Amino acid sequence: MSEASSADDSHAILAAAAEAWSVAGRTWDAAGLAAGYTEDAVFFGGRPGLQQGSAGVRAYFDSHVGTITRAKLTLRDQQVFRLAPDVIVAQGFGHFALGFADGRSSDVVQRATLVLVRRDGRWSILLHHFSDEPQSPPLGLD
Repeated sequence: MSEASSADDSHAILAAAAEAWSVAGRTWDAAGLAAGYTEDAVFFGGRPGLQQGSAGVRAYFDSHVGTITRAKLTLRDQQVFRLAPDVIVAQGFGHFALGFADGRSSDVVQRATLVLVRRDGRWSILLHHFSDEPQSPPLGLD
């Protein structure tokens, strides 16, 4: 499969998904964040474990309530592929600008993989995997 062409709307769809995430993240609206995911989503976030389904995704966002007060996601250096009319895959980096209840803030850049699917005319995140970039190859020899 090839990278999406300039005539393809895949980049715009991905940008809209990131913007919707950030709109909900402005006030750390856990329900709003989770609403951008499918009912059968698979989610690897910044905490240990894999969350599955809308309840798992919502529980992940709920686990940060009271700690994170705001978040903005900016996707960078994305390679975007249209695998089928209703399936988009994107890999690159996600920049999170976070605000915390104690007044501190942080900026975190992670590797990002998203799979978006269109169901019933609506684009949602089916697969979300964000992880730290290794400092060295994880060969298991350390």
